[in-house]
Amino acid sequence: MGAIRSAEGGPLRRTGRSVGRVIRAPFTGAARGVRKATNAHGAGESGLGRLIELHAVNSAGDMMITIALASTVFFSVPTDQARGRVALYLAVTMAPFTLLAPVIGPLLDRVPHGRRAAMACAMLARALLALTMSGAVATGGLELYPAALGVLVASKAYGVVRSAVVPRLVPPRIALVKANSRVTLGGLLATGVAAPLGAGLHQLGPAWPLYGACAVFAFGTYLSLSLPHKVDSAKGEARARLTAPEYRHHLTKQRKRPRTPGLRTVGASVLHGLQANGALRMLSGFLTFFLAFLLRVHPLGGLSPAFSLGVVAVAAGTGNALGTAIGALLRSRGPEKMIALVLTVTLGTTIVTAVLYSAFFVVVMAAVAGISQALGKQSLDALIQRDVPEEVRTSAFARSETLLQMCWVVGGAVGILLPLNGVVGMAVAAGFLALGAVTAVRGLLMAARRGSPHPRVA
Repeated sequence: MGAIRSAEGGPLRRTGRSVGRVIRAPFTGAARGVRKATNAHGAGESGLGRLIELHAVNSAGDMMITIALASTVFFSVPTDQARGRVALYLAVTMAPFTLLAPVIGPLLDRVPHGRRAAMACAMLARALLALTMSGAVATGGLELYPAALGVLVASKAYGVVRSAVVPRLVPPRIALVKANSRVTLGGLLATGVAAPLGAGLHQLGPAWPLYGACAVFAFGTYLSLSLPHKVDSAKGEARARLTAPEYRHHLTKQRKRPRTPGLRTVGASVLHGLQANGALRMLSGFLTFFLAFLLRVHPLGGLSPAFSLGVVAVAAGTGNALGTAIGALLRSRGPEKMIALVLTVTLGTTIVTAVLYSAFFVVVMAAVAGISQALGKQSLDALIQRDVPEEVRTSAFARSETLLQMCWVVGGAVGILLPLNGVVGMAVAAGFLALGAVTAVRGLLMAARRGSPHPRVA
């Protein structure tokens, strides 16, 4: 009898295993393909591949939290109430963050031996805060906003540490600019996957995207701690400072100490690159909040508000991905000219959008802003790699990222304060882009003609 069961069960078991392999094949094949892509060109051996995967997890978790907040802040109430909620969100989260952002970079400079732990803490904090927010997301109660502030601070702290970590993990076969491009592209792809997944979870209930974010960030905590130990090494590093060379020289003479290199002591390229990227990052924050309200009241071409926002978001995300891909393919020569070009093109597009305002130009504006931000940031990374001395380069990446995050916050605040008029909004955006162009473009082109003050091989 046992022999009969064995004979009958054997083929059934084999059939079950075969069916299981067929079901698992797409997922295991996709996982192997992702791992092969992230570990290519020595990234697996250096640890860069693991950082790319970590940043993808970070981006996916942030997207799920964004979907949960958007459903509460924007779409669950009438427009007037939604604007009041977002104003409260900005007051409770963005204003304190503007004060905290300058502290994050210097604070993290003091713990260079704890970068893995810092990234793990940022992930774990967001996992716990996502659970905290899940109880309030349906009602939009006041307790939601302090938790949202914590998520924002933890997210930006992760971004600052990540910028400092990348130079430690770049393999010999990849330039730093291309390494940053691969990390950014991994995050964008993960965002594209997480968006429909988060929307599907939201159909189960407003708290479910936050449950998903909690699980994602918990996995990110593990990935952070599994980064190579060299991430925590501070050997040969010093701190970059945004002080004027003349003042630093005066202090050096008084104290009779050797001058520590700072961002403004290495030439004008990095400074003007930061100014230009600050204007582009302000535009990103501005469009995020201004269009969120504008398209709710005045949707694109008769579309629904949610679909209008989706179209603009897809255009911006596609532009960002395209800019990242272009930057990865181009050689890292002439970054000053590239920054000047993208800022000028973005300014021109914004002016045209203000003059000929229509749904088509809004979508074009979002795509151009995405491309320009990606290319501008990669070119700034190239300038820091080229011009900033190695002993302060890691700190310079962290400080520049903190400054750009603050610019995004300021742009978002401007977007929430403006009246919901597309022409007025685009005119204001053109105004601060013009200010950035006047401040930075001429200096960038002059610096490009002079060349690098500290030439080095990328």
